[in-house]
Amino acid sequence: MVSTDPTKRAATLAIIVAALGYFVDIYDLILFGMVRTVSLKDLGVCDGLTEAACKSVITDDGVFLLNMQMGGMLLGGILWGVIGDKKGRLSVLFGSITLYSLANIANGMVGDVEAMSNVNTYAVCRLIAGIGLAGELGAGITLVSELMGRNERGVGTTIVAALGVSGGIAAGIVSGAFGPVVHWTVAYYIGGGLGLALLGLRIGVVESGMFAATLAKGSVSRGNFFRLFTNKQRLVRYVGIILVGIPVWFVIGILFTLSPELGSALGLSPAPNAARSLLFVYAGCSIGGVLSGVLSQKLRSRKKTFAIFLVACVVMMVVYFTLGGASNDGFYAIALFGGLATGYWAAFVSTAAELFGTNLRATAATTVPNFVRGSLVPVALAFTALKDSVGLIEAAIIVGAGCMVLAVIGLFMIHETFGIDLDFQEEDEDKLPKVTAV
Repeated sequence: MVSTDPTKRAATLAIIVAALGYFVDIYDLILFGMVRTVSLKDLGVCDGLTEAACKSVITDDGVFLLNMQMGGMLLGGILWGVIGDKKGRLSVLFGSITLYSLANIANGMVGDVEAMSNVNTYAVCRLIAGIGLAGELGAGITLVSELMGRNERGVGTTIVAALGVSGGIAAGIVSGAFGPVVHWTVAYYIGGGLGLALLGLRIGVVESGMFAATLAKGSVSRGNFFRLFTNKQRLVRYVGIILVGIPVWFVIGILFTLSPELGSALGLSPAPNAARSLLFVYAGCSIGGVLSGVLSQKLRSRKKTFAIFLVACVVMMVVYFTLGGASNDGFYAIALFGGLATGYWAAFVSTAAELFGTNLRATAATTVPNFVRGSLVPVALAFTALKDSVGLIEAAIIVGAGCMVLAVIGLFMIHETFGIDLDFQEEDEDKLPKVTAV
């Protein structure tokens, strides 16, 4: 039964729209990783090449296109974050959905991939889609966090994150994780169509009252991205929360997006199916997202939750590199475990919003997850630079270990945010909110 309380009804509708928006966001975000091989082969990048040369081109072109998408998210994170604090959370929520939907429809029309030295249409589409994909999550989480009470908002953001990541499961099914369903171009059309259909739900969603209150304070600086770097304490927590999230995209973007290459290197024949691997990862993420939300509520601590899940990530990586070559079924089970271990993303995005004042919250909450996603660019470059000299598996181990070290350092750089009052401005820097009695 729908609540008649206007405040609860507004929060419920915001959760629904943010969750569905994130569902489509994740579908589109992960789709390229799932159709990477089939789309590039279909577009002719392997024409006239030997099987070994084809695999090399697929890997290199795939990493390049993935970097274009993730680079777009870096740019989009800043763009949408600033807009969210200057113009409102709703403007970002629906502007970003519109942009990535149109970009993915255009991606379905790609007819060729030119030489990497030229501008190619596939790369342009992934860049624009990345810019669009950067805004939805941060705006949605910020809006839900500000509309809900301090003790309940973790539940709301968990629902958004857990339901949203199930979009990866839908992408896996559509893109052929268990056999052909539709052509890869149609998979892109579906993503774009879902996003445009979602815009109809905008009716009835209200803006955050906390944001509206900042509008009345004309002297308050809103959405100034550079202010995140002008104060040492603010910079430390900003960098810290970004570092905490880096292992998530190492697991998704390297270990399982490149599962055909890494699986073969581990000794699997035939190689694991990338779409199926990512489907299991996102199934695990959905379960892990719920667990991380429940655990943070039970422990009344975001930081303890992060620590537990980071330990799980280390265990998963050890299992991946020691037992991943036993069988394909075992590899897919590890993919499920990998998703579960990175399910702290749900608590992570909540913390990114909670760490900063209302006048910079959308900027931080939008840029943080996208800088984490964008961290895949240097991570992938490091992996690519190492793989030819030390081997695929060794390169993945070295880069993965580095990601885990950075995450542990980041954990010590942030303060606990569970139960804090979010109604504060960054001008109150010397009076950072403390955990209150709950």
